[in-house]
Amino acid sequence: MSLKTFERILRSFDLKHQFPGHIHLHTIDLHTCGEPLRVLTKGGPKFTSDSVLGKRREMRDQHDWIRQALMYEPRGHADMYGCLLTAPDRPDSDFGVIFMHNEGYSTMCGHAIIALAKLAEELDWKDSASKGQALRIDAPCGQVESIMSAESDPEFLYSFQGVPSFVLETDQLLNVPGYGRISFDIAFGGAFYAYVDADHIDLKLSKHNAANINRLGKLIKSIIKQQGTKITHPYEADLSFLYGVIFYSRKVHMASDYRNVCVFADGEIDRSPTGSGFCGMLALLSHKNDLPRGKSLIIESIIGSRFSGHVKNRLSYAGFSAIIPIVSGSAYITGRHQFLIDPKDPMKNGFLLR
Repeated sequence: MSLKTFERILRSFDLKHQFPGHIHLHTIDLHTCGEPLRVLTKGGPKFTSDSVLGKRREMRDQHDWIRQALMYEPRGHADMYGCLLTAPDRPDSDFGVIFMHNEGYSTMCGHAIIALAKLAEELDWKDSASKGQALRIDAPCGQVESIMSAESDPEFLYSFQGVPSFVLETDQLLNVPGYGRISFDIAFGGAFYAYVDADHIDLKLSKHNAANINRLGKLIKSIIKQQGTKITHPYEADLSFLYGVIFYSRKVHMASDYRNVCVFADGEIDRSPTGSGFCGMLALLSHKNDLPRGKSLIIESIIGSRFSGHVKNRLSYAGFSAIIPIVSGSAYITGRHQFLIDPKDPMKNGFLLR
């Protein structure tokens, strides 16, 4: 190879070439406690709906190729997670958000809210007069607030206030091949989760056991659906589905109160302690009188990363005894990307391989 050719190669990498004929999708990637978040910053669709839930439906029904292209291989992977920002629903909100993953579109994501707080700080989304004030975000489940935490510990630097969280069912039973009868509870923390005590079924919540945890979580979710357990949100039909299964244990590896592992969507394992799942767990522990008033909890994930959380207040919500949760964690930016989609590429929408 001549030097002249090599110089041309180096010049070609300055990205002045715009790859005409390709679709361009721009993102900023972050992680919260190890769980990825890919934020679509340019190239998203124009919505006609005025609500985040309506835009979520539009995204699912008309623009799902964007989710597939960003979440699936070769640009993503089976455990990828992402979001895109929209105009807000409410006059006092700053923006709206649509969450996406390997199966579709979730209704709430705590780790994403924490990551967006980090991004807001880095990119100066608030003007100087508003810095330090809460970001009000219209999520599909309702308005959530994200703020810089009062914690000085960098592990818990960003906090969010969740939506009213409540317990739907307790002490439900199902028969699981290889495990017999398993008890579970269902709680809502922005999405509905089934909670299973891993210590009662001798399930080790270690990353070395991730494959078994994933299989069991998917199986339990499938059986709950098959046996017809009714999961209904009191106000929104779009929120009325089981999103994931959370296994929790008191056998912790660090100075934490619990370890939990969430299996959600189509067999994704959350690397973080699951923000919305933590909200539901705070509601569940409060409901069972296992959480003293005023006590903060620390929950660790399958990889040992941690969230802290507490109950801000209690209220009645559509006949349920509910709580308003606060969850704190930290996030980091990992990259800025310009993805290209060639319309002639037979794999332009991606694929999943496990």
